[in-house]
Amino acid sequence: MSITSRLKQQLFIQAQKVVPQHRLSRVVGKIAASENPVVKTAVISAFKAKYGIDMSIAEQTNALKFKSFNDFFTRGLRTGVRAVDADQGSIVSPADGAISQLGKIENGDVFQAKGQKFTVENLIADPQLAQPFKNGEFATVYLSPRDYHRVHMPFAGTLTETLYVPGELFSVNQTTAENIPGLFARNERMVCLFDTELGRMAVVLVGAMIVAGIETVATGKVKPSGRIELNQHNLFLEKGAELGRFYLGSTAVILFEENKMQWDEKFKANSTVLMGEALGHTV
Repeated sequence: MSITSRLKQQLFIQAQKVVPQHRLSRVVGKIAASENPVVKTAVISAFKAKYGIDMSIAEQTNALKFKSFNDFFTRGLRTGVRAVDADQGSIVSPADGAISQLGKIENGDVFQAKGQKFTVENLIADPQLAQPFKNGEFATVYLSPRDYHRVHMPFAGTLTETLYVPGELFSVNQTTAENIPGLFARNERMVCLFDTELGRMAVVLVGAMIVAGIETVATGKVKPSGRIELNQHNLFLEKGAELGRFYLGSTAVILFEENKMQWDEKFKANSTVLMGEALGHTV
């Protein structure tokens, strides 16, 4: 990497440390939720042009017919454009995006990027709830701004707990993953825990810079409280069923217990994935 590129990276990281992350996200959230025709048309048009959004796969193909930017951003897909792998033993991608990392959890440590890791205890923010995953398997899926932003079930299971964990709001791209220690266990997040035929499973929805909100089917849109909030549930969701959505892009982390499943060897860091595509299988 050139000196100029390295300097740009460091400036990007330092800027995130000094910017009022939550205040900025709240401001963006108000704009994103606005139903003012002038505001929502301007924001949607600019976003669509910048990121080259493919509207042909959406239920509503006319971007300007959405009532707000949030509705546009969390748009549903047209029936048939994503197939959920039908193999009973398959583990599927929870979202469209790219694999940041995947593999084995080593004595509680989850690999983040070269030189960086975080603990599953810190990610889940509860030692007892984290214990089943101490030597299990993980996959981290990054959703870019142009992606479909609903998160789906990687395997069928019963939602038993959701745990809202307050935190920072660093960007979650490759640059920050390589430079911010414990990134995914530092940012605001919603931990969703399940009982499945494979034992325990977790899907963690991680917030990020200017992400205007996280929503799950069990809790509705998260209202940040500044404190950890644990809720009990008893909600069965099929593989591929919608679990939640992001209001602006972020990351989903999947966790499984040890010796219950294995990832397909074709998937590596930076592999592109589609919601419903088989990432691995039960063992």
